[in-house]
Amino acid sequence: MLRKKWLPLVVILIFTLSVILTSCGKTENQSTQPSEETKSTPTASVQDSDNWTKAKDTSKIPEASKSRTDTLIIGLYAPKGVFNPLYAETSYDIYVNSAMFNSLLEVDFDGTYIPSLAKSWDIDKDNNTITFHLRDDVKFSDGTPLTAKDVEFSYYVLADPTYDGPIALSAAGIKGFKEYNEGNADKIEGIKVIDDHTIQIQLEKVLGTSLSDLNIPVIPQHYYGKDFAKGKLDGVKALEQQPLGSGPYVFEKFVPGQEVRLVANENYWKGAPKIKHLIFKTTTEETAVQMLQTGETDYETSNITAKKDNVELLESLGFVDYSLLPTNGYGYIAFNHKLPKFQDVRVRKALAYGLNRQAIVDAVYPGLAEVRDVPQSKVSWAYPDEKDIIHYDYNPEKAKQLLDEAGWKVGPDGYRYKDGQKFTIHFLASSPNPVNDALVPMAVENYKELGIEFVAEPLDFNAIIEKVNKGDFEMYFMARGLTPEPDPYTTFFSKGSQNKIGYANPKVDELILKGREETDINKRKEIYHELYKVLNDDLPYIFLYQRNDLNAKNCRVVGFQISSFRDFTESLYQAEILQY
Repeated sequence: MLRKKWLPLVVILIFTLSVILTSCGKTENQSTQPSEETKSTPTASVQDSDNWTKAKDTSKIPEASKSRTDTLIIGLYAPKGVFNPLYAETSYDIYVNSAMFNSLLEVDFDGTYIPSLAKSWDIDKDNNTITFHLRDDVKFSDGTPLTAKDVEFSYYVLADPTYDGPIALSAAGIKGFKEYNEGNADKIEGIKVIDDHTIQIQLEKVLGTSLSDLNIPVIPQHYYGKDFAKGKLDGVKALEQQPLGSGPYVFEKFVPGQEVRLVANENYWKGAPKIKHLIFKTTTEETAVQMLQTGETDYETSNITAKKDNVELLESLGFVDYSLLPTNGYGYIAFNHKLPKFQDVRVRKALAYGLNRQAIVDAVYPGLAEVRDVPQSKVSWAYPDEKDIIHYDYNPEKAKQLLDEAGWKVGPDGYRYKDGQKFTIHFLASSPNPVNDALVPMAVENYKELGIEFVAEPLDFNAIIEKVNKGDFEMYFMARGLTPEPDPYTTFFSKGSQNKIGYANPKVDELILKGREETDINKRKEIYHELYKVLNDDLPYIFLYQRNDLNAKNCRVVGFQISSFRDFTESLYQAEILQY
């Protein structure tokens, strides 16, 4: 977190001089007689955070980008087009939504919650209430003031019996939520609008996760709620490509597979963005660096893999700033636990021991990622001690032994059979994807050695999401982004909204609920460390890696203050384009 400090006057003067003489973060001249080149160096009102490695040669900035004086182009994998923050599931849709909508709270650099639409909040443990005090200067992009009624409406959409999006408001334990959601009440008893800028939430019990559970994106009632009635969300969903929010940018145009165009929100409560036009342009792993190099894009956040070759390439371009941050998330290979073959933990462990995960990670992220054995990021306070968990290092002999114990015997053809069924894995492989490019051939080879046939089905990422949501899968690879709150309720609780794999373990459920109920962070650490030991032993997934996130940008765009917990969208309103 950035903190103000008192500095001696001499230090302040030196610091001020260094900022004035900085180009893309590089001090060209610190003498009292700056050169002609330094005199013309553009400066920014807001600097990048200090975790950027700065460009070394601004003369290499491509002319194509210099010609854009009021447009920022961000490269992004193709969004599905679900531009409603209550329904968006993919990180790519969420990035776009974050430019147009705000939540009650936002995440600071260290992962703590800080004010956003809610300027403050009161937690009353005795009465199990949390009261949010809203800003009185927030307007939606059409000029309509945001009030507590909009927050209430957003909660009601999430609580509706027909809501089928990814946000699990049920986990918050709002009083009367269950009765409303199950059709036994017309109102949610625990949601109370006090006045235009105050809303109080009565909970069954204030939990350690309560702030995280109640922190939702807010959509305007006057726009999305025209035809709203309990059990009738068609009108809300019909507007997913005509979004209206309170964020820094306003929707303009969506061309599927190509781009999303936004324009600055002049009513934005933090001040109108300094860059008028924002374009999310579709890029891929194959095109991302090239488009940054030619000036077709200004910023890349998801399509340049964090590996040494790419870092060296970006450095060689001269004009690119880049940032390597430990990802608050992890990569994993999911099983469909509804299939009998994956219900035996010995089989799941065999598939973990029998896959050379280290070789896969080294092939994709050499030196810039680590194999993981639990579903948590090392940046989290909840990450367990490594000595307390099982490490599933590559061991094909142990894998074979476990498969034998599970009753999967090798037949005359070299493949394993049980009850007349051949052990075949059908794997959904998103393409193009560098992890799958390394994982699939390795799995084919490794699992064949075990007597397992591994068959990959290449599909578009969005098509895989649809299959997973329908339960139409056996195994697939995916990466999961985490929030600062380590509670895995939605993912691993047996009734969690994002538990798409059908996983259930009573001990896991018990520990998840215990961790949620505890408010003392030190006691929560103990609970989560125990929980991760259970998950580590039971293997709902094959945990694969924690990598780094590689953000890269043309050094002419500045003002991006990011961390492992805080992405670039929080800085969009303050970003600037320096003119060279």
